[in-house]
Amino acid sequence: MTTDLTTRPGPRAVAAPSRTQAWWRSGAGSLPEVRWAIAATVLFAAGGVCQLAGAPSWLWWGLYLTCYATGGWEPGLAGLRALRERTLDVDLLMVAAAIGAAVIGQVFDGALLIVIFATSGALEAVATKRTADSVRTLLNLAPDTATRLDPAGQEEVVETADLAVGDLIVVRPGERIGADGQVLDGAGDVDQASITGESLPVDKQAGDEVFAGTVNGAGVLRVRVGRPAGETVIARIVAMVEQASATKARTQLFIEKAEQRYSVVMVAATLALFAIPLALGQDLQGSLLRAMTFMIVASPCAVVLATMPPLLAAIATAGRHGVLVKSAVVMEQLAGVTQVAFDKTGTLTEGRPHLTHIRALPRTGLSEGTLLTLAAAAEDGSEHPLGRAVVAAARDKGLHLPAATGFVAVPGRGVRAHVGGHLVQIGSPAHLLPEGHAVAGSATALVAELEDSGHTAVVMLLDGRPAAVLALADRIRPGAPDAVARLTALTHAAPVLLTGDNPRAAAHLAAQTAITDVRAGLLPEHKADAVRDLQQQGAQVALIGDGVNDAPALATAHTGIAMGHTGADLTLEAADVVITRDELSAVPTVIALARRARRLVIANLAIAATFIAVLVAWDLLGDLPLPLGVAGHEGSTVIVGLNGLRLLRGTAWRRAAAGTIRRR
Repeated sequence: MTTDLTTRPGPRAVAAPSRTQAWWRSGAGSLPEVRWAIAATVLFAAGGVCQLAGAPSWLWWGLYLTCYATGGWEPGLAGLRALRERTLDVDLLMVAAAIGAAVIGQVFDGALLIVIFATSGALEAVATKRTADSVRTLLNLAPDTATRLDPAGQEEVVETADLAVGDLIVVRPGERIGADGQVLDGAGDVDQASITGESLPVDKQAGDEVFAGTVNGAGVLRVRVGRPAGETVIARIVAMVEQASATKARTQLFIEKAEQRYSVVMVAATLALFAIPLALGQDLQGSLLRAMTFMIVASPCAVVLATMPPLLAAIATAGRHGVLVKSAVVMEQLAGVTQVAFDKTGTLTEGRPHLTHIRALPRTGLSEGTLLTLAAAAEDGSEHPLGRAVVAAARDKGLHLPAATGFVAVPGRGVRAHVGGHLVQIGSPAHLLPEGHAVAGSATALVAELEDSGHTAVVMLLDGRPAAVLALADRIRPGAPDAVARLTALTHAAPVLLTGDNPRAAAHLAAQTAITDVRAGLLPEHKADAVRDLQQQGAQVALIGDGVNDAPALATAHTGIAMGHTGADLTLEAADVVITRDELSAVPTVIALARRARRLVIANLAIAATFIAVLVAWDLLGDLPLPLGVAGHEGSTVIVGLNGLRLLRGTAWRRAAAGTIRRR
């Protein structure tokens, strides 16, 4: 029996949920705080309508008291739990003030307080959810399944969580890669913007590393799994950002410590404000109303909410743009950076050598193309980085490499092989240049000239005679000069170059990036000493390094920033910040973002303090209506919370980047 695939009925279509349904299921409406706040608001509105319509008092009183229970049970319970642990929570004070208002007949005012207080709590929960969702979307990029090849070469679809190191998976065009690993076979362009932030797809061939969650373009890739699912780059980024979101900044810790003492003083002042006028003959309702109003307007709710939302929003925004900030404390530290120190290799440079040019020696009689072909053919079997650079240069030029025979590699000296009937030797000038030979003399002078210009010089012998000198250099990152200029403008201090490389190479790179303070020939411990010296001079130093030999200096610095090195071996332990997209331009941007977060914290504290001072003075020196006090106090809390969320907007990162450019 056969089935006509063109007429076979497909699965029943499932209608996509509407926006309203999505809001209730997975959006803000899914939060209990939001649902209770909505219920309290509806009950309050119903009570107000009944009261204005002249309904029986028991009806609107019942609606208002139900509003009390709906919107106030959760903060009240949290306050009682805190009281059991001998701490005074502002939530409990707000509920107590609302109950006090009901006792003196001001049930409308108390219900209004409950509604606004529940609404501000709901807004805080929404802010927290948005921050968490912005990070969790990264983890959702990784696919749930992958196509694995079994030992017999047969394909099977498995859960990505079940993939083990060493498994071989097949990734077809348009599919997301299921694990971090290395391409064994095939070629394709991979969109890895979710990991490295690169706007264009990256060509991947055998030997290249790929990451879970990135999208394969054209071509089929066979990938050897290199990490289990829980240790992929994207999983580690999410774990670190979630851990950062759980930390508290020093400012927040200070505020919370002060809050306890302030709350005790506030309760004592409220009791005094109630008892003293009562003792002097004021009526009970008037004394209690003023005391309740004071308790509401003096509560430090907005102050408590002033610090963490901007910092957590900045952490989430930085994470979406390939910058992993470990904690709110680190975000505060970034805002205070006054001096930047750079490592050289792998930080300001790409960290791998490139062939810049070939200098033919006198009477060689061969073109540069022929010399490069012979050199690359001889180096084709080498694993040395300099040899691979020569081979890569030949392939970039489209040169055909003849087969080499008799290949021999001598560590520290170079390689030799027979290519096209010639003996080709490539290696260190100290070992290959014979003394006293005229050609050797010109080669020695050329070697010295190239090394003075910051290159690594390699000599090529052809049939035992010096034929050419190959110049290789570690290429400067394309955005390095611009990043140095932006950091100089941002910190108002020239960056420092700390490198273990030789002084000539360091000076050559410094000239390209406009760095004037160069300290070369440093061992890892000497870099740490240099950072200490800068800090003893009063600087708050951010060290930017590749995170391997720079680990001591990264740990010593006020803030350690590690380049992600294409997102492979992230140095999450040594550094406070990891640039996972391996782009220097992200460094000044994240510092500018941290400074903007600090300005928002200061603005929030000023807003909160101003509202409290004005409302308290009004209550003590004048006659502040309870509804106006409630609206003012809770309104300041809402303003502070929403102000902190501004850094979650998509434009926040672009504005931070644009701000560093304008300062130049």
